[in-house]
Amino acid sequence: MARTDVGRGRNAELLMLGFAVLLTLFGYASVDLAAKGEMPSELPGYAIGLVAIAAISTVAMRRFAPHADPLILPLAVVLSGLGLILIHRLDLTKHSKHPVMEASTQLMWDGVGIIVCLAILVFLKDYRHLQRYTYVTVAAALVLQIAPVFSPQDTFGAKRWIQLGPASFQPGEFVRIAMAVFFAGYLTVHKDALALASRRVLGFYLPRGRQFGPIAVVWVISLFVLIFERDLGTALIFFGLFVIVLYVATERGSWVISGLLMFAIGAVVVASFEPHVHGRVSAWMHPFAVFDHPGAGAGSDQLAKALFGFGSGGVLGTGLGNGRPDLIGFAANSDFILTSVGEELGLAGMMAALLMYALMVERGLRSALDARDAFGKLLATGLAGALMLQVFVVMGGVTGLIPLTGKALPFLSKGGSSQIGNWILVGLLLKISDFARRPDPEPSPSIDDQATQLIRG
Repeated sequence: MARTDVGRGRNAELLMLGFAVLLTLFGYASVDLAAKGEMPSELPGYAIGLVAIAAISTVAMRRFAPHADPLILPLAVVLSGLGLILIHRLDLTKHSKHPVMEASTQLMWDGVGIIVCLAILVFLKDYRHLQRYTYVTVAAALVLQIAPVFSPQDTFGAKRWIQLGPASFQPGEFVRIAMAVFFAGYLTVHKDALALASRRVLGFYLPRGRQFGPIAVVWVISLFVLIFERDLGTALIFFGLFVIVLYVATERGSWVISGLLMFAIGAVVVASFEPHVHGRVSAWMHPFAVFDHPGAGAGSDQLAKALFGFGSGGVLGTGLGNGRPDLIGFAANSDFILTSVGEELGLAGMMAALLMYALMVERGLRSALDARDAFGKLLATGLAGALMLQVFVVMGGVTGLIPLTGKALPFLSKGGSSQIGNWILVGLLLKISDFARRPDPEPSPSIDDQATQLIRG
């Protein structure tokens, strides 16, 4: 890529970052004007913080990742800005004497996440070094994933949090990234054996027993998460990520069919005897049963109200500050924050948010196609796939397409673990795209060319 093309890409990135900052400030002010009839007093401070984040980011990109995809960072910033607007909107619905304002905390976590993202660009000189730590990464990921099992408390029916004194974090947000690194490193070495060793059964090429081992291990771990942590979303992301990367590495559809069948069988068996998972499935199938049989524990009050909210939003929505997302309760700050988008921004806002997620996934897959090494291709595919799967399980659950999972919607939902994990994912994608888009080095002159130059000189 020529120097002029690099400058053009970074200039376009700067313009999009500026637009993302202005859009966030405009939406933030619109919420207060609609709800209270006045401008928010904290808007100047937020403006300074957002401008500083954009300025530092663009300087770091020009210095440490000049060839990176110019669209990934602005998409992450505008999605984070939308999340900030929606959380502020929910803050205004709190009527207690001393309400906790979550928007300022969310802005802080955004700042921390961007710092971590930029640190990856600065200190990770070559993402291929991660391949050296394939098994260390998976060991750390499994320890983090299993740790919530020993937590004495459930969080809304599932064990997905680790409590450290007054602080807590959700390890699943980091495990998906660590597993993407492991799958990419493992399959880079073993993809040929997995692709070639197979046998034909009923028209499908199925893997042999020895090569079937990895998918069986991941299946067992997914069931472990589903049974003991009662976390359907993490299990689905964990297993789906492996199947996606495995298919890209081997180009064998039989792996996908085997994986989907195994997960479906496991999920059906677990849902039949695990009460929490069974309750999620039952609420998904009959969300309005809560109104038919109040107090019986049937249906899902939150899902039913979310569907009502989508319906009242229509095509263009009620407008920021004019809806009632607070009726859903605490979950409005997590996966159900999407209901705020559907109610106050309408179907148009929902499609805009979905398009931004789709663009980010597309740019991640574009980086995978452009990568010049197998590890980079599989890692970028895994990271993009992890983002796609998490958006799918959240959007699918809130809209009634699949059972509710309780996962955080990337960049929009409240939470430090989610924000930092998402920005780590962005940092790795930027690093891969920077390497992939770098121009080929000019070939060194041959001995004959050097001799000719000496003679002419």
